[in-house]
Amino acid sequence: MNKPLKYAVFGAGSWATAIVKMLCENLDEVGWYMRSVYTKEHLLREYHNPNYLSSVEFHIDQLKLSNDINEIAEYADVLIFAIPSAFIHSELEKLNIDISNKIIVSAVKGILPESGLLLGEHFHEAYKVPYNNIAVIAGPCHAEEVALERLSYLTISCSDSKKAQTLADALSSDYIKTKISDDIIGVEYAVMLKNIYAIAAGIAHGLGYGDNFQSVLMSNSIREMKRFIKKMHKMKRNINNSAYLGDLLVTGYSVFSRNRMFGNMIGKGYTVKSAQMEMSMVAEGYYATKSAHLLNEKNKSKTKLPIINAVYDILYEGKDPKKTFKKLTEKLD
Repeated sequence: MNKPLKYAVFGAGSWATAIVKMLCENLDEVGWYMRSVYTKEHLLREYHNPNYLSSVEFHIDQLKLSNDINEIAEYADVLIFAIPSAFIHSELEKLNIDISNKIIVSAVKGILPESGLLLGEHFHEAYKVPYNNIAVIAGPCHAEEVALERLSYLTISCSDSKKAQTLADALSSDYIKTKISDDIIGVEYAVMLKNIYAIAAGIAHGLGYGDNFQSVLMSNSIREMKRFIKKMHKMKRNINNSAYLGDLLVTGYSVFSRNRMFGNMIGKGYTVKSAQMEMSMVAEGYYATKSAHLLNEKNKSKTKLPIINAVYDILYEGKDPKKTFKKLTEKLD
């Protein structure tokens, strides 16, 4: 950790673009892998991502762009993955270099559907990356507000506090405040779960429930999140910290929240497929809902998860949102 670390971001969506912008505030060069040749060529020609956060202009001489995942993985010491969880497995299958000595950072807001593993767990098992070389980026922080340079907060979790602080320093700026944590598993689960609760909030809004119910829903959501995370990884943590409660609130309430938008469409009568087709971005909570439900089903002693179960029944069992939420209101307090 004595020589300057080289950083790279994998993915070309809004969150990946926002992370590249943050890193460019502090670094001379940032590696950036994107699958699309068109996106790369457009960036080289027009200096911005054509599909996401197009208002953000980059200095091209700061970027090492490539459509070759191995080239960028070889280049960098710190690999930040911001590819949607539904697609990351197929992208990682292209990796054929040894990354066991790299620092891996998950900015993926979900579990790998193929294995049910957190991204950190997957890198440890499949690529032999030590756990003290794995970190997680959590909010509350919307990519759109990073683009606008509005004050935002990040939590960087890693079992190695020095590495966590190094990563935090690379992402910090006048408009990005950072803190560190050692609860890597809990934070990664929280990043996944908050998207499910945002879908629930969106469904409620689409069904016509008001602010009073929304506040009860969010209050129950943070307690449900606490129960889930405690079951998966028991350690001392303050669930009211911004990486848990703060990220949940911004995702549940913000107009920028794609998961809330997705839920709102479901509440208004869209089918899952039609809502997905209407949106230009991936709603991570859709995939996270199935993963969380299956993880709980595999537990010998199931955790009480009425909100996650309600969202699962609507998205995967085809249950009527109105009737399902009517039953859910009787289970909340």
